Amino acid sequence: MEGGNQTEVNEFILYGLTISKGSQAALFTLFLLLYSLILIGNIAIIVLVWSNTSLHKPMYIFLGNLSFLEIWYTTTTIPKMLSGLLSKINSISFKGCFTQFYFFFSCGATEHLLLTVMGYDRYLAICHPLRYNTLMSNNKCYIFIASCWIFAFCWASFLVITISKLPFCGPNKINHFLCDPGPLLELSCVRYLRTELTITLYIALLVFTTFVFTFVSYAFIIQTILKIPSSSGRSKAFSTCASHFTVVSIFYGCVMYMYIRPSGNHPFPIDKVIAVFYTVVTPLLNPVIYTLRNKEALEAVKKAMKL
Repeated sequence: MEGGNQTEVNEFILYGLTISKGSQAALFTLFLLLYSLILIGNIAIIVLVWSNTSLHKPMYIFLGNLSFLEIWYTTTTIPKMLSGLLSKINSISFKGCFTQFYFFFSCGATEHLLLTVMGYDRYLAICHPLRYNTLMSNNKCYIFIASCWIFAFCWASFLVITISKLPFCGPNKINHFLCDPGPLLELSCVRYLRTELTITLYIALLVFTTFVFTFVSYAFIIQTILKIPSSSGRSKAFSTCASHFTVVSIFYGCVMYMYIRPSGNHPFPIDKVIAVFYTVVTPLLNPVIYTLRNKEALEAVKKAMKL
């Protein structure tokens, strides 16, 4: 294709979740409801943490920031998905596609780093309770949060610049509901194995590094919990970190399946289902899991409802 006539691609066509016209109205209603619940649930957590001085602690500051992140994370994809379900042709400009790609991956990388730091916070709280206030003060918490955001947005720049510089001369149809590295690489006129391998290793480095740090934190947490003599003490300690571990398991499982695998033909219907889990389901579950499995947060909710 290098020797033939090449036309520069100005826009991409997103196939979306389905090409069946009959199911688009039902999917639009479903995902509009889910998006509304995500916004309501995460905004509620932000307001709850902000308005209750008893929750002005690192654990809840991290939680409030995670909720703030989830709002932006879902907003990078769901509104475009919803508009595509109402459009005859779900098109997105070249610049718009890579803008979505950049913010989606930046927010995703921020979530990886933030979940890792939250795991470290739980490690300090359970394994070093007497030194916790010194090791994880509110000021240090804010420094960790700012570092996660800055590093993630810088990290994603390399991916966007590398893929956007590839030659795109058609076809321009993406069998997905968002601009993702895999489908974009498959649309490139020339497949550069070195580039694809570099991108895979680049993503894998972040995912595996954060996963290992989180896993080590929980290994120490479990080791410490098992040494607690009373069963009630062990139960309380487990409940403190179980919610975080649940979110981490769902998120990492989906991301590893999607981005750390050999390039080639993959079943797009399965990819779309997995993508829905980490772009929609996880942000939806976060407020539910964290509030229902946290006694202090539940008490704050009950007090707020009595006002």
